Amino acid sequence: MKTYQTDKIRNIALIGSSGSGKTTLAEAMLLEGGVIERKGSINAKSTVSDYNEIEHEAGNSVFSTVLYTEINDHKINIIDTPGADDYIGSVSSSFRVIDTAIMLLHAQHGIEVGTEISYRNCEKSKKPLVLVINQLDHEKANFEGVVEAAKNTFGNKVVIIQYPIGVGAEFKALIDVIKMKMYKWNAEGIREELPIPADQIETAEELHNTLVEAAAENDEKLMELFFEKGSLDEDEMRKGIRAGVINRGLYPVFCTSAEKSMGIKRLMEFIVNVLPSPDKMPSEVTIEGKEIPTKEDGPASLFVFKSATESHIGEINYFKVISGKITEGIDLTNNNTGAKERLSQLYVVAGKNRQKVSQLSAGDIGATVKLKNTGTNDTLSDGKTEIKFPPIAFPNPKYRTAIKAVSESDDEKLGEALGRINQADPTVIIEYSKELKQILIHGQGEYHLNNMVKWHLDKIYKIETAFFPPRIPYRETITKVAAASYRHKKQSGGSGQFGEVHIVIEPYKEGTPDPSKFKVEGKEIAVSVRNKEEHALPWGGKLVYYNCIVGGAIDARFLPAILKGIMEKMEEGPLTGSYARDIRVCVYDGKMHPVDSNEISFRLAGRNAFREAFKVAGPKIMEPIYDVEVLVPSDRMGDVMSDLQGRRAMIEGMNSEKGFEKISVKVPLAEMNKYSTALSSISGGRASYTMKFSKYDQVPTDVQEKLIKAFEEEEEED
Repeated sequence: MKTYQTDKIRNIALIGSSGSGKTTLAEAMLLEGGVIERKGSINAKSTVSDYNEIEHEAGNSVFSTVLYTEINDHKINIIDTPGADDYIGSVSSSFRVIDTAIMLLHAQHGIEVGTEISYRNCEKSKKPLVLVINQLDHEKANFEGVVEAAKNTFGNKVVIIQYPIGVGAEFKALIDVIKMKMYKWNAEGIREELPIPADQIETAEELHNTLVEAAAENDEKLMELFFEKGSLDEDEMRKGIRAGVINRGLYPVFCTSAEKSMGIKRLMEFIVNVLPSPDKMPSEVTIEGKEIPTKEDGPASLFVFKSATESHIGEINYFKVISGKITEGIDLTNNNTGAKERLSQLYVVAGKNRQKVSQLSAGDIGATVKLKNTGTNDTLSDGKTEIKFPPIAFPNPKYRTAIKAVSESDDEKLGEALGRINQADPTVIIEYSKELKQILIHGQGEYHLNNMVKWHLDKIYKIETAFFPPRIPYRETITKVAAASYRHKKQSGGSGQFGEVHIVIEPYKEGTPDPSKFKVEGKEIAVSVRNKEEHALPWGGKLVYYNCIVGGAIDARFLPAILKGIMEKMEEGPLTGSYARDIRVCVYDGKMHPVDSNEISFRLAGRNAFREAFKVAGPKIMEPIYDVEVLVPSDRMGDVMSDLQGRRAMIEGMNSEKGFEKISVKVPLAEMNKYSTALSSISGGRASYTMKFSKYDQVPTDVQEKLIKAFEEEEEED
């Protein structure tokens, strides 16, 4: 295959709802470009994209697929993305390396759930957008209805470039108002270019003029030219459309039947003639803020946006050449790990099909294999310039579950398998929680984890596993002052154990002055602070430890042992076994024995004194609270609000956002189990949400009583 220069490369992603025809369109584009000899079908499980077994079983895309095609001495890199929101990670990684998004709209269904979600992701990534109304041969196709719905959703940026002559079984031709030609397909599927019929001239000219005005609005010189001439020629229109597409001021509309390969060639011609090449898009910016222009004479650098493991090959890394040229056998430095890597083989890929190439230019997308220490989000460069690009901003997880191997002998195997699944889909986050004593998997939804992670564990790695609700990482603290003492005494022949500790504990609050006296149960306890230690706890909050010993009641060498005992109990709180936090402890008195006192005696005395004081210090359980934002259609808002209130949600605010209502709430994590499934059911799949940790807050009294009772029952069983 020839080496394409940067200005001859176009990078696009196919986005849209499941079932809109993205994979079929990709197949048609590869056939048109001669990359494949015959078009596969989803039903026959023979498409170049969706080649994984899991996708064959699901009947839709699970992973993004990198493809390419060629036309008119140009190369089009295509990434076919999944339509389901659960697989949004693949869309995020694709948007990182493409220049334009091609959104497919189903000619019958129009704006669907996946359309709305895809558009929000496109807006967030600030990528140019082209709309393709597909499946116009469907018996219930409605071109005008879809265009109207698109304008209602996306605004007046939607501009028609093509419209069909008839739909359904009558769809055999379309009018192109850039070319001002009619394209018609005969019974053999061959395209003919014909003059516009007389009965369509008025409509075509009206749409042509609308397009000319939209093109002129995006370039001052073109606007002046338009006022002078009253029109623009085709090249001038292309220039204005390109400017409008790049600045996202214009969303061109095209017509296709991917199934019958109608409208495909003209769409591809528009992509190479009008859409921007990589060097016309904003430069990549390094973590340090340095711009790296997409130029072939720049330093050799690439960014890995996707990694996968495939049978008979092993690990394959997909990358975009950011600058310079990447040649076969080049030695590069991984600027994330410091490792040296040799790219012994370079490929352009069309699904599972790979073709070797000797060189890839800036802006191109390719793949390589057998790199030792490189994966997704890594930057490789020639080592002459320190270059490191920011990682892909994957969405925060929205669902979590605990997992364990049914057989303990599979524990190690499970860990390795989960690591590989994370490598293929970084939105699957694996956490080994020491606190909860569980392996947790975080993902984008229940469907995501059940139908992607569980499938791979069952079918690929042959590990029998169980999913179950995860524990909640509660915290324990106190609300008032309390005092306690504990004497540890043990005599069992020879040297014994003895240590006595008197402590006062109180809640920690930032800025509170050091104590001098306490009032506990009507009695005053005076203290004199001799030493103060502040410990920021790994799980959040603080422990402030005061040495208030006077007169040598306890030797200073035993104070660290007392602290160790207290810390042990804070790691396993008295109420539910959860971490304790935000407490001040004053050790103000005690006793020791000249022979029997030792570190273990005072560690145990400190531990038990803390436990006794904690129980009478107004103990409270605190729960993690999350900031949750829900985007919901107006007609489903009431149902969603009712459900949130049933989850102890605190409403923070509501506002409208592009046809949706955005509800901002704070919700306890304990109430968010399986929320993704519930929200999908309530909204008919049209709502989406994000969540991130906010703070810890006290649980209601009735909830606390239930948690303590459950913990006590669990302790009795153990």
